[in-house]
Amino acid sequence: MTMKLGMPINYAGDFRETIDNLRDFESAGVRRVTVAEAYSIDAVSQLGYIAARTETMELQTGILPMYSRTPTNLAMTAAGMDYISGGRFVLGIGASGPQVIEGFHGVKYDFPLGRAREHVDICRQVWRRERVEHRGRSYQIPLTQDDGGSGLGKSLKIINHPVRDRIPMLLAAIGPKNVELAAELFEEFQPFLFHPEYVDAAFGEALAAGRAKRDPSLGDLSIVVQAAARITEDADEIENALNAVRHHSALYIGGMGARGKNFYNSLVQRYGYVEEAALIQDLYLDGRKEEAAAAVPDELVRAMSLIGPRSYVAERVEAFRGADVGVILASPSAPTHAQRVEDMRILAEIIG
Repeated sequence: MTMKLGMPINYAGDFRETIDNLRDFESAGVRRVTVAEAYSIDAVSQLGYIAARTETMELQTGILPMYSRTPTNLAMTAAGMDYISGGRFVLGIGASGPQVIEGFHGVKYDFPLGRAREHVDICRQVWRRERVEHRGRSYQIPLTQDDGGSGLGKSLKIINHPVRDRIPMLLAAIGPKNVELAAELFEEFQPFLFHPEYVDAAFGEALAAGRAKRDPSLGDLSIVVQAAARITEDADEIENALNAVRHHSALYIGGMGARGKNFYNSLVQRYGYVEEAALIQDLYLDGRKEEAAAAVPDELVRAMSLIGPRSYVAERVEAFRGADVGVILASPSAPTHAQRVEDMRILAEIIG
């Protein structure tokens, strides 16, 4: 599988300055950019601005929660982004979690697996310019009187002609059932805290089950992963970059969700770090964040990252490639813009 180099754009900081610098990364070989949404500024308006300032980069949402927009609204948004970018858009969606969906959006967090499946059906109907008709558990289109509607709704198709009748869809997933669904129905799947050497242990059974039901017209499933990047032989810089990954990982392994319901903690346990995951969570939830970060296994930190001398980073790239990774979203951590661009240029050269 051909691998692409991408990079995420942080939703904090000076956005205009970041986008001014983005052209340098595009010239260096970065082929995709993704903007997070979380519970911050929306990702779509930022990607629209980026579309006008770039020429070749793919534009990916990372990740639009399914609960905060209707499936048809997401389909319209994707068609609009694909239109203004000349066919460069990738619709990344995910379930997020109850803390954000119920706590920020005020929407009940229910049936995430079924909702994802319904989104695929509805979005692809819209892009094919079919009159949308869908009878699902979460969405009924058109909404009839029996469904609680007025009875005045009718089946409609999108007015404009989308640039593509199938815009690539990506599902953010780490749980087995969601991973299986991604392998069955989506063009791309984006896990988190990705350890390429343990892809079979964590995802292998689910990926195989989904691929067995996959329509061949979808092509091969591409795995999209994020990884911190710093190419240097300076021991202090390497340690500083790895330490940032430790803290970031501890936030998710220890602090996201609650005891007994933390998807990231469960993932790390599937990698084999059962006792370590429990310790990280205990320390983090007790407010001992520095200790929690120190408890993140060094092997895990290094495996998830692209940090070190060029020869070592090249080995890690091949490990990702061997795990069927199609896109590496690298987060350059060098202290200056020039160094970050150079690191991405080297990475693009390594990836080929």
